[in-house]
Amino acid sequence: MNIKKSLLIGSFLIAALSSQAQKTASTPYHEQYRLQAHFSPKAHWTNDPNGMVYYKGTYHLFFQYYPDATIWGPMHWGHAVSKDMIHWKQLPIALYPDKLGYIFSGSVVVDENNTSGLGTKDKPAMVAIFTHHDPKGEKAGLSKYQNQSLAYSLDEGLTWKKYSGNPVLKNPGIKDFRDPKVFWYDKGNKWLMSLATKDRITFYSSPNLKNWKKESDFGQMLGAHGGVWECPDLFPLKLNGKEYWVLLVSINPGGPNKGSATQYFVGHFDGKTFTPTSTQTKWIDYGPDNYAGVTFGNTGNRKVFLGWMGNWLYANQVPTVKWRNAMTVPRELDLKLTAGDIYLTSNPVKELDKIVAKTIKVDAALLAKNNNIFSVIKQTPAQYVLEFNTQAVKDYSVMLSNATGEQLIIGYDAKNTRYYIDRTKAGQHGFSKQFATRSYVPRVSASLTSDMELIVDASSIELFADGGLSNLTGVFFPKKPYTRLSIVNNGMEIEGLELKPLRSIW
Repeated sequence: MNIKKSLLIGSFLIAALSSQAQKTASTPYHEQYRLQAHFSPKAHWTNDPNGMVYYKGTYHLFFQYYPDATIWGPMHWGHAVSKDMIHWKQLPIALYPDKLGYIFSGSVVVDENNTSGLGTKDKPAMVAIFTHHDPKGEKAGLSKYQNQSLAYSLDEGLTWKKYSGNPVLKNPGIKDFRDPKVFWYDKGNKWLMSLATKDRITFYSSPNLKNWKKESDFGQMLGAHGGVWECPDLFPLKLNGKEYWVLLVSINPGGPNKGSATQYFVGHFDGKTFTPTSTQTKWIDYGPDNYAGVTFGNTGNRKVFLGWMGNWLYANQVPTVKWRNAMTVPRELDLKLTAGDIYLTSNPVKELDKIVAKTIKVDAALLAKNNNIFSVIKQTPAQYVLEFNTQAVKDYSVMLSNATGEQLIIGYDAKNTRYYIDRTKAGQHGFSKQFATRSYVPRVSASLTSDMELIVDASSIELFADGGLSNLTGVFFPKKPYTRLSIVNNGMEIEGLELKPLRSIW
């Protein structure tokens, strides 16, 4: 039986460099490797996104930040705001270290009913719940050096005051006791906290954000346990009208492609206990560079995820100069039933379309002249999204390359039914023996057809395949920008191709 092989190219979204033409490598947000479609702070170190919340038309992104160097140091909470999750404005630092310690990861809620008494019903407080990390206690070998504390803002996040009764949840003697993610649970009329406790998640509840009671533990015998669990997030999603709960759990090390990664569980939650529907270990992204991601709070039924594009194997060593590390693009989360199980899908938010410029259409007949290997465009701008569909019966690959011979390869391995990103020849990698790798994500869809979307920025790539079921994220550092895009398609017909320039968010 002959199966027709076709490659349907849906669209490229390519970030225009015209706005950068007059910029120099020393201009903020236009240095070498600086991402043009992703958030990164103006300068210095960043890691986990924190306190992501939507309030009065504004998205707030807080983030782990060290303002004195481009390597990890005493943690602060940086702060940025956006109207669309695409364009960001960095604000002054929200939270500084104090006598109780560094300001580690956490979350922000809007206390609309003033349960905490920190605001009023007319002027509700934005309340940050975060981990105080005591470096002196850690150095002394104590087990109680991480505790949960509060800070609050009465001016919509512009300024913050720490609660005088900190910490509000004291460590019972667990070395790793951190990263509180809090939300209001309507059915129980209470606040619920997911907290990372060593290699499991502990759920707490509170009527007022100040007094917390333990509800249950999860994960002792489930999921991946190759490292410490971190940055949990529990939230509901509907599938065919039925409510399920999703629990995100980051782990370091122990990811599927080494180092840091984020696993997830789908199940049921009764206000006290989380019960998964499956014991299979699943990952929101198999790539080496998507970690500590959580969702925005206060967005109703819509769940939008943002992760840190880094890996603790080498995050302190990547070859950027004035800034280090960035966030993924915001991703819309949904559930899908496939292969007899429920999976989480993750796809770029529709707001990304706001920076699309004029579409450039490529003649399909012209593409047909180069059936096996063809150059899509020789001077490819640095930022774009590539979307295509194909009957995945044979191998195919996309290659980004430059004049120096460096190349990044993204493709589908039909024999092993998996997608991959190969950065073994993608550019600089001497800063870490762990960096030059080939990362894989298996297909879970039983469909003969597959679709792939690639978001390529100056030094990052995000792969979304099979409707967001199979995802990979990776960073790369070529000595010179990639200027050629080629596809090895094993005889599959090219039916259409579009190039859609994007405008830089900076």
